[in-house]
Amino acid sequence: MRSIRNRVARGLHRRRVTAETTSLAPLTYASGGPPVSTIDILLLCPGGLEHGGGIGRQMGYFLASLPQGAETPAYLVIDTRGPWFLGAARWRIPLSALYLVAAAFRIAGTGIIKRRGLLHVNITGRGSTARKLMLTAVARAVALPYVLHIHDYDYAADVLARGPLMRRLVRSMFAVAAQIIVLGTGAERTLRAALALPGAPILILPNAVPDPHLAPRPATGVAAAAPSHLVFLGHLSARKGVPELLEALASPAMAALPWRATLAGGGPVNEILARAAALGIADRVDLPGWIDQEAANALCADADILVLPSHAEGLAMSVLEGLAHGLAVVTTPVGAHTEVIEPEWSGLFVPPGDAAALGAALARVVGDPALRERLRTGARQRFLERFEVRSYASTLSRLHVGLLGGRRALGGIETEPLS
Repeated sequence: MRSIRNRVARGLHRRRVTAETTSLAPLTYASGGPPVSTIDILLLCPGGLEHGGGIGRQMGYFLASLPQGAETPAYLVIDTRGPWFLGAARWRIPLSALYLVAAAFRIAGTGIIKRRGLLHVNITGRGSTARKLMLTAVARAVALPYVLHIHDYDYAADVLARGPLMRRLVRSMFAVAAQIIVLGTGAERTLRAALALPGAPILILPNAVPDPHLAPRPATGVAAAAPSHLVFLGHLSARKGVPELLEALASPAMAALPWRATLAGGGPVNEILARAAALGIADRVDLPGWIDQEAANALCADADILVLPSHAEGLAMSVLEGLAHGLAVVTTPVGAHTEVIEPEWSGLFVPPGDAAALGAALARVVGDPALRERLRTGARQRFLERFEVRSYASTLSRLHVGLLGGRRALGGIETEPLS
């Protein structure tokens, strides 16, 4: 359970970890030699780094890859919700409220006592927006500027589904943000329309992941002879397309091909296992449940194909991790995926909810070693071109430094190359 935090801490070099996010105490990253009282950036992360799902992973990758330098800000990670598993607990509401109140006090104290700093707010729809309305109101009351970083699969639709009063409150929150960050051009376009903010400072900054520094692959002949290993990483849910994935794996096209699959993630593991048994594929499917990032990296290192047939995504971290590991990616054209995957070169697209099309696509990749190798090579090249986390960390830290110094917010698409 501690592996993500430990790995991030090792990657911080001169930064100091002074508290843990598993409690109500925040996690501090101080660059260089300044004392932790000089914290510049409050990084709001629901669930913290370890229990914050894709957002926690992305923020952990960012902190571990921060550029070294005198201008690099010091960061304080604040859990605004509590670990994800509280969602299944009867007492989740009062305990989550404690996290929220603690975050509000920290924000107020920073604005009142220090009178310098910046709030980086990671936000999605539904309950996350309600919490962030409260926390950004506190920030505005103490004159603390904030960045809104949207990770939702369709935040504009969530806004439009709310009542008139809530829409006005959300629009007001966005209208005074020092910077808005979205994952892709589609999200930028729909957000401007939903909030009627044509001139808002919106930066398109796709997610990014670290380079796993791949070990040499087996010889092509050896790899072709072994069963293809398919990996799914994500919550075992209908939104992630797990029911269609099981049907696709059980399709006649896949029956005669050599493959095995690992579906890793939290959710109704026993129900999924029972469904796999009913479809006759239980002996080929492994369901380890939720795994930490170290285990996920090891799983990807052993895999050939990354499959994620989601019905909705912003920009799935598992797709980027599949690219980074040079896996043949089979996914759906949802969210910003169409801005990441180039069909037939760095991956394949299938329509959401179409088990037959998914089965046919998986059969193509499993049954054609040359196609699989082409997709793997293209995936790795695509990752190196655009989605390595060092460029992401440099962009985000430069943005924070600029806003702290009173410089203008950024807009458009960030394409800074690696130095």
